[in-house]
Amino acid sequence: MNWIIGVITSVTKEIVKMNIKAALAITMVFVGCCSNVVFLELVVKEDPGAGNLATFLQFLFIAIMGFCTVGKFGTAARNIPFKQYLILVGFFWSSSVANNYAFNFNISMPLHMIFRAGSLMANMAMGVWILKKRYPPLKYLAIFMISAGIAICTIQSSSEVKAPRETHADAVEEEKLKFIDWLWWCMGIFILTFALFVSARMGIFQESLYSKHGKHPWEALYYTHLMPLVFWLPTATNLIGHVKLATETPTMEFLGFIVPRQVLWLVLYVLTQGLCISAVYVLTTECASLTVTLTVTLRKFVSLLFSIVYFKNPFTLGHWLGTLLVFIGTMIFTELLQKFVALFLPSKEIEKKKKI
Repeated sequence: MNWIIGVITSVTKEIVKMNIKAALAITMVFVGCCSNVVFLELVVKEDPGAGNLATFLQFLFIAIMGFCTVGKFGTAARNIPFKQYLILVGFFWSSSVANNYAFNFNISMPLHMIFRAGSLMANMAMGVWILKKRYPPLKYLAIFMISAGIAICTIQSSSEVKAPRETHADAVEEEKLKFIDWLWWCMGIFILTFALFVSARMGIFQESLYSKHGKHPWEALYYTHLMPLVFWLPTATNLIGHVKLATETPTMEFLGFIVPRQVLWLVLYVLTQGLCISAVYVLTTECASLTVTLTVTLRKFVSLLFSIVYFKNPFTLGHWLGTLLVFIGTMIFTELLQKFVALFLPSKEIEKKKKI
C-alpha cells in the first residue's frame, strides 16, 4: 500500500510543479502529433504516391511561417553560417523525403512507425562509428531489443505484402505479381533504413553545430525548411500530377465549405504537422529531457494503437511482440523503465540499495 501512496504523491508533485505552458505543450504534442499521423495515413491511403507532395507542403508551410516570425521578412541575421546550414539541410531533406516516399513501396503505417522507432539504434551505431563512443551494457541490451523488435515486425510484414490492384490474372501471373510486390516492399525497407541512418548522422552533425555556434532551434527549423524548397523544382511534374489527383477526389463538406477529400486531408496534415513540431520545441524548453522522452514515446504508442484499431491495419501476434520489444528497449535506453521501477519501490528498499 505504501508504494501506491508513493506513486500518487510523486505524480501529484510533478503535476503541481509543471507550469501551464508545459502542460499545454504536452497536450498539444498528443493532439497535434497523433492527429498528424492520422491525416498522413488518410493521405497515403487516398494516393500512395502523395508522400512527396505532403512533404513539400509541410516544408512550404513551415518556411512561410518562419519567414514571417524568425526571419522577420528576410531582415534577421543568421546565428549559424550559411555553409553549415547547407550540410544540415542536405541531411534533413534527404531523411524527410525518404521517410514519406517509402509509402509508395507497399509500406504500411504501423511498420513505418515501428521502423522509425529504431532511431536510437541508428544513433548509437553512428556514435560508436563516428564519435568512437562507448556505452554501458544495459544500453547495448536495449538496442538489441529494439533491433530484434524491428526485425520481427519486418519479417512478419513481409509475408503480408500486397499492392492494391484490380486483376484477374491466373495463378502463375499472380505469383509473379506477388514477387514484384515483395521486391517493391524491399525497396521501401531500404529507403526507411537509409532515412534512419541519415537522420542519425544529422543528429551528430547538429550536436557539433550547436556546440560551436550555440543553440538556435527555431532558426534551424526555419532554414532547414526554407532552403530545401529548391530541391523540389526537378519534381514539379510529379507534384502537379498529385495535386491534380487530389483535386479530382470526391468532395466533402468541412466547416460549411465543399472541398475535395484529398485536399482537405493534405491541408489538415500540414496544419497538424506545424502544431506537432511547435509543441515539441516548446516542450523541450519547458520540461526535463525525461518528460520529453516519455511524452514522445507514449505519443508514438498511442498513434500506433489508433492506426491499428481505426484503420484496421493487419497486426498479428508477431507484430505485437516486435512492438513490445521496441518500446521496452526504448524505455530501457532512455532510462524511463529504471525511473518507473524506482517509483514503485518502497522508499526503504531504495535507501538499502543506496547503502549497499
